[in-house]
Amino acid sequence: MGFAGKAGLTAVGLVLAVAGVVAVRTATFKAPAAVDVAEARLAAGRTVDTTKAAANLAQAIRFQTISHQDRADDQPAEWDKLHAWLQTTYPAAHAAMQREVLAGHTLVYTWPGSNPALAPIVLMAHQDVVPVTPGSEGSWTHPPFAGVVTDNAVWGRGAIDDKGSLITLFEALEGLAAGGFKPVRTVIIVSGHDEEVRGVGAVAAAALFKSRGIKAQFVLDEGMVVVEDHPVTGKPTAIIGTAEKGYATLKVTAPAIGGHSSAPPAETGVATLSRAVLAITDKPFPMKFAGPGADMLKSIAPHASLPVRVFAANTWLFSPLLVQVTAKTPAGAAMLHTTIAPTMLKGSPKENVLPQDATAWINYRIAPGDTSAKVMARAKDAVGKLPVELTWTKTPDEPSPISSTSSDAWKTLASLAADESQAPVVPGLVTAGTDSRYLAPVASDVYRFQPLVLSIDETKMIHGTDEHISLANVERMVRFYQRLVETAAAR
Repeated sequence: MGFAGKAGLTAVGLVLAVAGVVAVRTATFKAPAAVDVAEARLAAGRTVDTTKAAANLAQAIRFQTISHQDRADDQPAEWDKLHAWLQTTYPAAHAAMQREVLAGHTLVYTWPGSNPALAPIVLMAHQDVVPVTPGSEGSWTHPPFAGVVTDNAVWGRGAIDDKGSLITLFEALEGLAAGGFKPVRTVIIVSGHDEEVRGVGAVAAAALFKSRGIKAQFVLDEGMVVVEDHPVTGKPTAIIGTAEKGYATLKVTAPAIGGHSSAPPAETGVATLSRAVLAITDKPFPMKFAGPGADMLKSIAPHASLPVRVFAANTWLFSPLLVQVTAKTPAGAAMLHTTIAPTMLKGSPKENVLPQDATAWINYRIAPGDTSAKVMARAKDAVGKLPVELTWTKTPDEPSPISSTSSDAWKTLASLAADESQAPVVPGLVTAGTDSRYLAPVASDVYRFQPLVLSIDETKMIHGTDEHISLANVERMVRFYQRLVETAAAR
């Protein structure tokens, strides 16, 4: 047999060997965050008065606790009215819990457990909402702050983000307190008043816990939902955020000599700024099939088609293909790397005036594994010798730690999510930001999940037009929070 024949046999042998490894790994593949409903003691839950819960959520929407850009508490009377209403509407919960107010209007409630040696659980839901885009009010089916209950839904700004969580949580606590429930493990509620502007409320809560030596068993905040039509399977999937990206905004300034536009210099400040912004965006962070974004696909693989199972079980071979497929959508790409998004520009106040400086703002969402220092170094390297100044607008928020998918807290939360949704439960990466990032230093695990079912298309109404929550989701959320407290705080 000649050399070519031997080489051909060798190649065939290698292919067969690789195919064998792929087949074995696929056959023996187990999801990295498998969920066994039987592993957690699941409380059956109590009767939910959905009509009352919906009416109370509608009332809460009418308090216009709006956080505008770089400022919250714009109308402190609205927060004061909301707080007074909460106390009146949920008397049993307020009788059972100790209430504290931090940083102006952030609320911290403590329901003492009978065993103070146990680490508490912390449940979060913020009070503030984003503004309605000026001029879009007429596009709403119902006025955004009318708090209307109709067509089997509650309509208005904050119905989902995040008064839906706040009110259904209080509905659950009220039912438990009125029914005589006594927690063994302390339950703490943190409700920030300025989450939408990266405010100080949750920071103050974290500082308070640190001063008291509190280390929570887990924190649960908003972040992910049960996606009704997951793009991988087309079926419902409950996604629990185990981490969230960091947040930073880079200010790029190009100093320049102002003057009349009729006699411009060889390069204006705007031209220099444009070159700097393009240099930064033309050097994106590489995508990697790693971290919570990759864990989500690996965990859903057993419920997906055979090709997906093969790819997920053999990332050593198929990682480049998985990156390519995942990155076909902006949301998918965001799961795999630090994103770079120029969002604001400033130049001259008049069309025939040369600016004395031109400025751009670039928003980064920093993936776990990267840091703000790495982001700054990469931006400086990209602009090279261009005469621009790079500064942070605020101290960046670094990416959060990645929480466990094998702890008792995960087993309880994931088991309840699976039982309530009757869907697979997978970990995921929150690409936006939540108040929970500030509590990571005072908790063993931080999770981000709202127990409501939404299609991918329905998620577009969050921060958008016609925000609303179905009555089925209202009932589902109240029952979930009841069961979570009864399960996690009773042992």
